[in-house]
Amino acid sequence: MKETKQVSGSPEAGNALHAVMAAFEAFRDANDQRLAEIERKSAADALLEEKVARIDAAVAGAQARLDRVVSEARRPELEVKGPAPRGDAGGFADYMRSGFGLEVKAGLSTASNSAGHVVPEQTERAIERRLMAASPMREIATVRTVASGVFRKPVSIAGIEAGWVAETAARPETDPATLALLEFPSADLYACPAATQALLDDALVDLDDWLASEVEDAFAAQETQAFVAGDGVNKPRGFLAYDAVADADAEWGEIGYVASGAAGAFASASPVDRLIDLIYAPKAQYRPNGRFVMNRKTVSAVRKFKDADGNYVWQPAGRPGETASLLGYPVTEIETMPDVAANSLSIAFGDFQKGYLIVDRAGVRVLRDPYSAKPYVLFYTTKRVGGGVQNFDAIKVMKFAAS
Repeated sequence: MKETKQVSGSPEAGNALHAVMAAFEAFRDANDQRLAEIERKSAADALLEEKVARIDAAVAGAQARLDRVVSEARRPELEVKGPAPRGDAGGFADYMRSGFGLEVKAGLSTASNSAGHVVPEQTERAIERRLMAASPMREIATVRTVASGVFRKPVSIAGIEAGWVAETAARPETDPATLALLEFPSADLYACPAATQALLDDALVDLDDWLASEVEDAFAAQETQAFVAGDGVNKPRGFLAYDAVADADAEWGEIGYVASGAAGAFASASPVDRLIDLIYAPKAQYRPNGRFVMNRKTVSAVRKFKDADGNYVWQPAGRPGETASLLGYPVTEIETMPDVAANSLSIAFGDFQKGYLIVDRAGVRVLRDPYSAKPYVLFYTTKRVGGGVQNFDAIKVMKFAAS
């Protein structure tokens, strides 16, 4: 049976969290010295700047280790209980090992089907659970499994009108909601892990878990890139691929942005105020589940900011399993978010569960290929994935521009 390791009780997670807290304490002390020197001399000593950068890198490294430990703890483990049982799972294991063993139906063996074989449900679930742990967007967005190649979702743009009436008064018909039909087509995502025949012949190797672990990183990297910036052509459409318009002028179908206050940089005066503006750009109902999304370099920049009371606005996680926070909201680090540059959309904020939809087409296919890379056996593995923004009011971004 699949089991998930406990994060909170893990000594390694506790050690990683302690390393983050210690590194951040050292960073705070060094950065306070740097800020005090800038206030006295209008510039900081180069050696002090170098020290702050070095400790900041240590904080980032410790945070990355903590994130890795937590991610690995969320991955499902499989108890090894000997050879796979018979039935669909056993037949699939035989197919993986030898190319034979699948049931023949309607005169056609799925093992010889050029499209490959649909993996058993437990293998598909193992792949999905590992992707959920490895893909940051899958952790924060809504994920839906569908049976068709295109998922169509009607959404209300203007909302349904309501009104008050007396107990016996007439109830006039209200105006219907303004509806739009969003389409989320799925596209093929593939990976081609390789194995030796000796590995496949080993009866103690769980091939379901092996296949899931092999495709995990490849699928997660491609998915994350597409969910952030994919153009929607044979891949999901990323939330940064929609037209970005100043938030006051944004309409349905556009992502509203808040300007950072400087071209390709944070504002030199009160940069935290712009982050607060970004928090309040989404409507109130989206803030309780709101979070920041940015890459590690951008986190490194905001880690130096203080509020009006002199408190650092970035804080490390308080317990294993939690994430770092910025102005009290969790921060999700996604490395495919753009670096800060002129007109870049490097920070996003909002309720991604309400705002972004990931669509998984049911079924993962595997085609066994023992010929193309002899003596290795290749397993051409495909799954169909789509995605896009489902609520444009729930996600806002910061544009690094003066206005």
